Amino acid sequence: MITTVLVANRGEIARRVFGTCRDLGISTVAIFSDADAGAPFVREADVAVRLPGSAPSETYLRGDLVIAAALTAGADAVHPGYGFLSENAQFARDVVAAGLTWIGPSPETIDAMGSKIRAKELMAAAGVPILSVDAAAATADDYPLLVKASAGGGGRGMRVVHDPAALADELARAGAEALSAFGDETVFVEPYLPTARHIEVQVMADTHGTCWIVGDRDCSIQRRHQKVVEEAPAPDVSDTVRGVLHDAARAAVKAVGYVGAGTVEFLVADAHLDAGRVFFLEMNTRLQVEHPVTEAVFGVDLVAAQIAVAEGAELGQKPAGPNGHAIEVRLYAEDPADSWQPQTGTVRTFEVPSGPGLRVDSAVESGSVVGIHYDAMIAKIVAHGGERRAALRRLQGALRRTRIHGVSTNLDFLRSILADEEFAAARVHTALLDQRLEAWTAPSLDDGMVRRAALAAALAEASAASAGARVLSRMPAAYRNVPSQPRTRTYEPDLVVSYSAGFVQHDLDDVSVVSASPTRVVLDVGGITETYVVAIGGGWVDVDGPHGSIDLVPVPDFVDPASAVVEGSLLAPMPASVVSVAVADGQQVAEGDVIVVLEAMKMQHTITATADGIVRELTVTAGSQVESGTVLAIIEPGEST
Repeated sequence: MITTVLVANRGEIARRVFGTCRDLGISTVAIFSDADAGAPFVREADVAVRLPGSAPSETYLRGDLVIAAALTAGADAVHPGYGFLSENAQFARDVVAAGLTWIGPSPETIDAMGSKIRAKELMAAAGVPILSVDAAAATADDYPLLVKASAGGGGRGMRVVHDPAALADELARAGAEALSAFGDETVFVEPYLPTARHIEVQVMADTHGTCWIVGDRDCSIQRRHQKVVEEAPAPDVSDTVRGVLHDAARAAVKAVGYVGAGTVEFLVADAHLDAGRVFFLEMNTRLQVEHPVTEAVFGVDLVAAQIAVAEGAELGQKPAGPNGHAIEVRLYAEDPADSWQPQTGTVRTFEVPSGPGLRVDSAVESGSVVGIHYDAMIAKIVAHGGERRAALRRLQGALRRTRIHGVSTNLDFLRSILADEEFAAARVHTALLDQRLEAWTAPSLDDGMVRRAALAAALAEASAASAGARVLSRMPAAYRNVPSQPRTRTYEPDLVVSYSAGFVQHDLDDVSVVSASPTRVVLDVGGITETYVVAIGGGWVDVDGPHGSIDLVPVPDFVDPASAVVEGSLLAPMPASVVSVAVADGQQVAEGDVIVVLEAMKMQHTITATADGIVRELTVTAGSQVESGTVLAIIEPGEST
């Protein structure tokens, strides 16, 4: 019987596994990098072991250090979570060799299914339909093609190729990204079906021959092949296609003697028709990020089942279900308005509503720091209801009331997806996000809403300044001895509001101020009362109102000339590590030439020359760590001599 579990992972999955262990009376051990020293999952474990360093390659990907931590802390079992070493067969072997229980499938199974190329061969032999094309023999009729990494997942190493002339370059780039993310540069290609659906089947099998098919999930809403929204059961699927999916998943389990929790993923064309076509994609030999929706509709704890199977128990009868519907969204620290760049910083506020049918698995809490080293996902928000419409409405309500400040996220983007008529009607496919991207990334607040939020911020700041005054503290905010011009407050980039004593605003028609304090401002907007909650800090003002949230940065009255950036400067768009530098100081470059390649949150970002010129003041080398806004190089107009 397992008594103490070390979770070889971090963030929300570590917290999730710890929760089940507490329910079962099992002690828990966390491992943590220096960057994660203050993270919530570290505090929630019974004990924690530090792995010196911050990068995954020096900490969470060091199997020897993880096993040593387990032995030092007295753990007798290891749960791998997902990502990192969860699908590393050698790590599983080393865990077992150290006398520890591995809570996962056998190393042989991980080997068999860990290579997508080998997995397809096994599935084809088992009679499971697959997608396949030979890159070297592909003709123009085979395009578009999808380049994929043979190891790993999460969309890393994936490229869609429409032009045969671009295939070689895309294969090389995909291989480089795969090598960085998974330590394996092997890639392959398959036909790209842009309007198919991505549907996966949850399996759970024990050592006694029992195999549960625990329903299916739709994961078709994806950006850059990274899942954004998942739901169970997969909607608008014919009984015939669902039967084919479940039978194919069962065949996959049997073909490799699978034991534990796993997911068999498929592309499905015309899923709503009996004649729909099903193609095997891959098998994930671990728990999936989206497993909560399956747990919600089947009333099962998949982590508890994993532990039971690892202890040698029989699974027994499959849980009844599905019961109702569940939808999950992934909340990422990324900025849709800035080319989806990963975001870092301190999460000043993180508040998600709780209540019946709602579940939040999060890596962060108010005060947490989001760094450059790990995946950009910070939370999963899940809603369950008696039917799909009920789950959708419940999730929409939860996102509407969610408050996040300090880092940019895709929260508004998620709200837009759920409000879309195509999504509401379950007319989903893997290209829907790209087709609807412009609508889903449109600003959620119109100009009037933004200006009212800025007015609330300015009034709260003025109230705070008045309340904190040590001289003439009874003087009304914005009071002028000789009235002339109203007081103005500017927020980046050029949002200006004005007001005067007594909190009379001068910019917005049909808006009057009901009350104002340092934390709460009430406005009357055409007879409708709007309440704004305001938080003020050093260099920032956070506002939550009836239409959403906004982070504002006050513009100082006096700007330091030293803060100006030299023309031609190439700036780091986010904190990152430098993967490679493609040029030398003094080198002639053309617009579009690669200058530096950065890596942040497991994704590579290429910085290119914005104009023809000469490289000057190249400040970084491979391996350097840079902060957001760091000048990487300056491209000086002209020609080298």
